[in-house]
Amino acid sequence: MLRYVLFRILQVIPVLLGTTFLIYFMVFSMPGDPILALFGDKPPSPAVLEEITKQYNLDKPFIVQYFLYLGGIFTGDLGVTFSGQPVSEVLARTFPVTLQLALMAIVIELVLAVSIGLISGLRKGKLFDNVSLIIGLIMTSVPIFVLAFVAQYFLGIKWGIFRTTVGPGAPIQDLIMPAIVLGVSLYATSMRLTRASVIDTLNQDFVRTAYAKGLSRNRIIPVHVLRNSLIPTITNTATNFGVLMVGATVTEAIFNVPGVGNTLFKAIRLGENTTVVSFVTVMVLIYLFVNLFIDLLYAVLDPRIRYA
Repeated sequence: MLRYVLFRILQVIPVLLGTTFLIYFMVFSMPGDPILALFGDKPPSPAVLEEITKQYNLDKPFIVQYFLYLGGIFTGDLGVTFSGQPVSEVLARTFPVTLQLALMAIVIELVLAVSIGLISGLRKGKLFDNVSLIIGLIMTSVPIFVLAFVAQYFLGIKWGIFRTTVGPGAPIQDLIMPAIVLGVSLYATSMRLTRASVIDTLNQDFVRTAYAKGLSRNRIIPVHVLRNSLIPTITNTATNFGVLMVGATVTEAIFNVPGVGNTLFKAIRLGENTTVVSFVTVMVLIYLFVNLFIDLLYAVLDPRIRYA
């Protein structure tokens, strides 16, 4: 197990270098001058333009900029935004908001997916199963922004249960509605995976043996069936969590959530190379370690899985 963990951690290094290089290259290749875009319709004087260009190393070749950025990462310096703020401070301000939103959405997704998927698998072909499959198909087909606007209208405007927007400094309760939108939009795939896995597990020999030994259904379903059916669901949920941690850009924009997605989108528009690559670097690390954690959790959920 220890060798496997060390091997996976070593795999992070080339993935991280390759990701940061590609992202930096794509941002560097974007048309336009980010400094001129920063000043809008009022262009700066040549002296100011030259000073800012040197300050952010934009006068140097791409490869030099990239290695300067890498050197900053290894010393804990993620760079400075065009507004003069350290990127680490911007990340520290936006990351907790996105983390809270992602965790709330994942909890909602798991509760819906596991409960509905389990019941559908146990009642295959019956009314509940058919209705849940139809609703899941609808939730998968409807764009996220439509769900967001519908939730804003009914839950925010018509019924007044939640505020329609979040905004900076808003309490955690204001994240419930965008979390519900994200959770509902994501649960359908995990629900179908849970359902299919439950149906497959019910036909396994060890389940029939458990019934033959006289174990009760209340013991067999949660311990033997559900536990061994969660692996595909957890894999999909981990992927969704990684995606949400990068930032649910559309949802954050509609609900005005001051999270990673909004900040990253604005940085891309302004051509802030350092901000974009720094955010992506942190998100890639989180995504990789989340997947490592899920791989290790497989052995806990299914004793048949072992890492040599």
